[in-house]
Amino acid sequence: MSTRSVGDGRKWPIDKLSALRLGQRLVSEVRAAGSGRRAFVDIRPVTTPADTEAGRLGWKRADGARTFRLQHWEYDADRISGFDYDIGAVLIKDATATDEPALTATLEAWRLHPEQFRYPWQTDDPR
Repeated sequence: MSTRSVGDGRKWPIDKLSALRLGQRLVSEVRAAGSGRRAFVDIRPVTTPADTEAGRLGWKRADGARTFRLQHWEYDADRISGFDYDIGAVLIKDATATDEPALTATLEAWRLHPEQFRYPWQTDDPR
């Protein structure tokens, strides 16, 4: 699989970088604080009015200058597959990255790597 450097040279798989630029959320399961807990970090591209207009017209707009919101949530493992997954959920970290190099820097600060991220449907993330 091909990769592309962003910012400081960290490699993003091209399909994942393209997904982010198209506004697709990505998720990584990370170590939880204790047994009976599960934790996930998600990257959510911030949508703009131009994205909304493109969606209304039936397409997705690629944007190499997107802003991203990152959140690290921890959940009660027994509730993760139900409607009440948010009961007992704890927001561990929350950050905004104003561009791709800032996204890479934030991931580095959180000790995460681009290749850890998957599409939401490939994970058990409840959101």
